[in-house]
Amino acid sequence: MKAIVLAAGYATRLYPLTKNQPKPLLKVGNKSILDHIIEKMDKVEELDEVFIVTNDKFSTHFEEWRQNADYRIKLTVVNDGTLSNETRLGALGDIQYVIDTQAVQDDLMVVAGDNLFGFELTDFVEFYKEKDENIISLYKEENLEQLVRCGTADINELGEIIGFEEKPNTVNYPYSVPTFYIIKAEHIGLLADYIEEGNNADANGNFIPYLLEHAKVYGYIFDEYRYDIGTLESYEVVQELFAE
Repeated sequence: MKAIVLAAGYATRLYPLTKNQPKPLLKVGNKSILDHIIEKMDKVEELDEVFIVTNDKFSTHFEEWRQNADYRIKLTVVNDGTLSNETRLGALGDIQYVIDTQAVQDDLMVVAGDNLFGFELTDFVEFYKEKDENIISLYKEENLEQLVRCGTADINELGEIIGFEEKPNTVNYPYSVPTFYIIKAEHIGLLADYIEEGNNADANGNFIPYLLEHAKVYGYIFDEYRYDIGTLESYEVVQELFAE
């Protein structure tokens, strides 16, 4: 199994903090957001390589981080070559860029590079092995205003995803869908089909309905903490929490 950490954004909402530093390398507590994520990936025996996809502006920052990192797992920084927020490939475009340039043919875990979370990715992978189908993460979001800012989904009694909407105008499904996916190797080609058909390659949740049309997807429900660091205010909150 391979993994991709999405880290090619320009994080303009966190300026000036991220004007000259990528968001995943901001420190929370005594380590970077990216280290929080890689520590959990490093525990997953099935993972043998992690691709950190970034842009040209911040590529050297991640290379310097990688050279000083001390993990079991192989880490590869992939520069998507973009230079600005206006010319970015988008999350799905970056996933496809890694698949193409790194010749990925394995089961693929995808994780956003700006999330802090309490559950273990070892449990996430065990759930994947149990279902032997594509999986996405589900979180019961009680704040309805926050819920509609994300992908939302529902499941049946077997845990299979029966509906998904990306950033809906109204609340139709109870679960928020943070970016933790595992896509089976045999279904990776669906992403290329999705993009070639002219669909939106920006937000990664846009791909889930397309995946549902062609394959089974199950939902892994977690109730541990999860923080999406998208604004200066949210960054200040996690800094206070992790300083304790």
